[in-house]
Amino acid sequence: MMRPAGYTLIASFNPIHSIILKHHRRLSLNILYGNSAKSKKSAAHIQKHQLHTKVVMVAGQYLPPLFSVAPMMDWTNNHYRTLARMISKHAWLYTEMIAAETIVYQEKNLDRFLEFSPEQHPIVLQIGGNNLDNIAKATELANAYCYDEINLNCGCPSPKVAGHGCFGVRLMLDPKFVAEAMSVIAASSDVPVSVKCRIGLDDHDSYNELLGYVKTGEQLGDIFRKALNEDRSDFIYKVSSQSPTRHFIIHSRKALLNGISPADNRRIPPLKYEYYYGLLRDFPDLRFTINGGINCVDEVNAALRQGAHGVMVGRAAYHNPWYTLGHVDSAVYGAPISDLSRRQVLEQYQVYGDSVLEKYGPHRPSIREVVKPLLHFFHSEPGNGLWKRKADAAFFHCKTMKSFLEETLVAIPDSVLDAPVAKAPPGRDDLFTNLNDLLPPPYETREQEQEQEQEQEQEQEEEVLLYA
Repeated sequence: MMRPAGYTLIASFNPIHSIILKHHRRLSLNILYGNSAKSKKSAAHIQKHQLHTKVVMVAGQYLPPLFSVAPMMDWTNNHYRTLARMISKHAWLYTEMIAAETIVYQEKNLDRFLEFSPEQHPIVLQIGGNNLDNIAKATELANAYCYDEINLNCGCPSPKVAGHGCFGVRLMLDPKFVAEAMSVIAASSDVPVSVKCRIGLDDHDSYNELLGYVKTGEQLGDIFRKALNEDRSDFIYKVSSQSPTRHFIIHSRKALLNGISPADNRRIPPLKYEYYYGLLRDFPDLRFTINGGINCVDEVNAALRQGAHGVMVGRAAYHNPWYTLGHVDSAVYGAPISDLSRRQVLEQYQVYGDSVLEKYGPHRPSIREVVKPLLHFFHSEPGNGLWKRKADAAFFHCKTMKSFLEETLVAIPDSVLDAPVAKAPPGRDDLFTNLNDLLPPPYETREQEQEQEQEQEQEQEEEVLLYA
């Protein structure tokens, strides 16, 4: 049954970060790992059509997305998300962006792109695209996998996506299309929808221009030339008022589409957290997650104390998963401190890895792909360099995760393998310094501006008549 258009899990969440969910239900992995190929195939079918349904029925019991791991191309795939969930039970996980066209054209091979284990809930599917028909069909095809939310990418600055692909951050140029796309996604699914975007684009980076830019036809792709004469300002206002979207993830940097790399787009544009907190002030009925430049749970909590509804962390959660994710449940959600060790996580991941190796054919996935999320597991620990060198050698001949770990873990001291997560590293003290002094003036919609202009014109006319 479809939920009402405005329905969203996010809307019911209070932005407080010391909530503990009692009797939190999790599904067992036992069904996932049958001994025979036939049993594995049957188990996968049961998971998808029965266990996922059960998870959706209790989805209201998930803790709010106070902490989420950002969607990252080639990184937040099934393997990484499996590892992340073993470390944190409450962090919200996002898929890497999957193009709507990929889902549509791979309809007969969807498991490879969309399948995940029930333990990964709560999980959000991020899709990208600029064709409404494909977005609608992709959403319908994804329904069978029971994601907890569907997110549209309006922030990726990659030349392949925002350039030749004409989607990602380029969609910020056309809020009308984004509103239509979000309406289509909501109508094609029964889960909440959200948008991930940036605070600006190129030279259009004032607060009132936030996500609303009028470009020339040469600067836009062909798909936008038709709408050149339309008012594309007020992105947040238009998307939220013309679609069921009530949740926006805001990367607090603008994007530069002048040919620089995605890495430079994460480094060169300055962070403007004041824009994010301005949105909280000006759109009190919406939910906003802050993203960009926040690297540890100490900084996550600083953002939450400042009033953020949620915080999304990207590369820090990938490059240092143990210390970043290992503190989320206790420091952000208030759960008891875990005594989980790296060795215990690796024992679980070994079972998972051996179950998926070459699942879709020779080297699909390969041992290297399955091990990839582990390459930062011992970040800054004794033996880390030697372990990576042993891993490079083991990739050439190890055929199972069991043999790989047996060969490489001799480089890591037992004191590292068996220790629980150490004290969380401190964050930067000045991350939100003087934020209130930097907040932009309150936002006004075009309608409000027109009303003010009319009032001013009327006052001027009255003054003319008064002194006539």
